[in-house]
Amino acid sequence: MKVTQEKLPASQIGLEIEVPADVTQKAYNNAVSKLARTVNLPGFRKGKVPKQILIQRLGTGRIKASVLEELVDDSLKAAIEQEKIEALGNYQLKSSFEELIASYQPGEPFTFKAAVDVPATVTLDTYKGLAFKAEKTEYDPAQLEEYLEQKRRDTATLIPVEDRGAELGDVAIADYEGRYLTEAGEEEEEIIPGTKADDFSLDLEEGKFIPGFIDGFIGMKPEETKKFTVTFPEDYGQEEMAGKDVSFTVTLKELKGRELPDLDDDFASEASEEEFDTLDAWKESLEAQFKENAEIATKNSVRQSLVKLLEQNNSVDLPEVSVNEEITAVLTQQMMEFSRMGIDVNQLFNKDMIPKLRETARPEAEKRLGNSLILTEIAKVEKIEADPEKFGDRLESAKAELTEEYDEERLKEAIKEEITIEATLDWLQEQSEIEFVPVGTLEPEEEDEDDGVIDVEASEEE
Repeated sequence: MKVTQEKLPASQIGLEIEVPADVTQKAYNNAVSKLARTVNLPGFRKGKVPKQILIQRLGTGRIKASVLEELVDDSLKAAIEQEKIEALGNYQLKSSFEELIASYQPGEPFTFKAAVDVPATVTLDTYKGLAFKAEKTEYDPAQLEEYLEQKRRDTATLIPVEDRGAELGDVAIADYEGRYLTEAGEEEEEIIPGTKADDFSLDLEEGKFIPGFIDGFIGMKPEETKKFTVTFPEDYGQEEMAGKDVSFTVTLKELKGRELPDLDDDFASEASEEEFDTLDAWKESLEAQFKENAEIATKNSVRQSLVKLLEQNNSVDLPEVSVNEEITAVLTQQMMEFSRMGIDVNQLFNKDMIPKLRETARPEAEKRLGNSLILTEIAKVEKIEADPEKFGDRLESAKAELTEEYDEERLKEAIKEEITIEATLDWLQEQSEIEFVPVGTLEPEEEDEDDGVIDVEASEEE
């Protein structure tokens, strides 16, 4: 069998396959014999239809189609085996099937074209001696004090307040509703959807909700009603409200102050998850955690910058079948995360939404798969292997966490790949020249916009 190969984009190999004359004749004879045994024609017993009658009744087109379905499939499998091609998934017929039917003649050579996916091709260019910037996260002792202060606030006793106005740090229970202001400064009649709430629990803290909303409550006393105007930020998430002036009418129904517990050993024993006996022991443990978190954040920044450069300086030709598998993995991971958050995944991941979700997930899947393959290829070239002790520990840990049946060989393979990639990243970091810069230098930090004024359910009730 004559086979001509051609390298195609998207990690495919194009094949032009010429099937010998004797094979095309044999395939035709076999197909006609098979049809003669299985087709029912009026006036003939099953299996006793003369071949000429069969051809006349069924027509040469139908018979050729029946021949070609098997001939193309068998010839392609033979060609892949002959050329020792590592094919992935099903083939794609590049020739028009109708044209093949027209051109096919039993006993004459027959040529068709197809394409098969093959494993990704990784082309390494530059990966050693890279120079880049990364953000270095420093441990700040103020984090510890802020954490402890927040713990005190979380465990504080709420005491009703009646003899003073609202202050920062209090908890307000209020009704509110918002209306747009006209150009003349007058309130519109209709309440803006999503800006009305009753018995809403509100922490009076700076940075909560949109700017100016908390300030409107300061000084108010229980049972007092007040109007104030808030200008929504230009970059507010809901475009129809961005930059608009909104008049809020609020009624303070209850006001509660916080009575904070003393910062002592008793507090440490009650508020710490590990129930430390002393405040000093808890502080020491917390400080170690914050320092470790700072190191992890720095390491993540280094790896993000490193992987970005690897992606720019090296290339991967990805097969479609592998991309589709990775898209499925991305969506499966998202489903698990949404499920843990209590979201009904059946409403989001339905048959109408799946095509759009797959399209949206494609860029992430291609990037994730490509980066993984680049690192795997570097590990292969540089002979970097998974540490046996680390592999054993992580395997046992993974087995202990799994509650459902699993394929142990696939689990081992995944853990081995994970550890190898981590080792490769560590090795690449040692080969790189890194300039550390303060946090927030490389990319501006995104501000968390609390839209609790619009979405009442997003608040936490005290």
